[in-house]
Amino acid sequence: MIVAVDGPAGSGKGTIAKRIKKDLGFMNLDTGAVYRCLALEILRKKIPLENEREIIKIADEINIEIDSLGEKDVILLNEEDVSKEIRNKEVTSIVSPASSIPAVREIMVEVQRKMAKGKDVIIEGRDIGTVVFPNADIKIYLDASEEIRAKRRYEENIQNNIITTYEEVLENVKLRDYNDIHRKVGALKKADDAILIDSTNLTIDEVVNKIKKIIKDYKN
Repeated sequence: MIVAVDGPAGSGKGTIAKRIKKDLGFMNLDTGAVYRCLALEILRKKIPLENEREIIKIADEINIEIDSLGEKDVILLNEEDVSKEIRNKEVTSIVSPASSIPAVREIMVEVQRKMAKGKDVIIEGRDIGTVVFPNADIKIYLDASEEIRAKRRYEENIQNNIITTYEEVLENVKLRDYNDIHRKVGALKKADDAILIDSTNLTIDEVVNKIKKIIKDYKN
């Protein structure tokens, strides 16, 4: 069974997916982490974003795995645990442009499909229900106001010892929204058959319970 959860940055997709994984035993496939691994490798190799040919080569050669057997997902890049490193602001700043290269998206979509094959999976991103898994059993579009999303991301940064200000995070959220919506490939968009959940005034538990009910109703 495939549950696709799309939505803008900071809408709570990752947190919700982890809860569904824990409560229902689904595999949580974090597609954002896949692209963040690519961005990290670009930074490590000091490849300019203009050098699309070299970025495509990196995307084709790197090995990305997600170990979701424990309580926390472990993101492996070429067998190295980069779970924390891929969340830093340098990586965040180039994820959007790097992942907008059409050939890169094609490679990464295939990586994601192979990871999900034959499993009960909840997958979050921005084009899961429209591009990556257009035939997903359930499609959710999770949204929230810019201010709430920035607040959540800021608090997440503090927990991960990432030094930023709320204002920096808010500006990054606004820029990320604009870039994600206006992409030529893999743009952020609500699938026509997706169920909209606005989490602005909802707790995590309330959102999780809504999605669990949707899954239960589907199975019945």
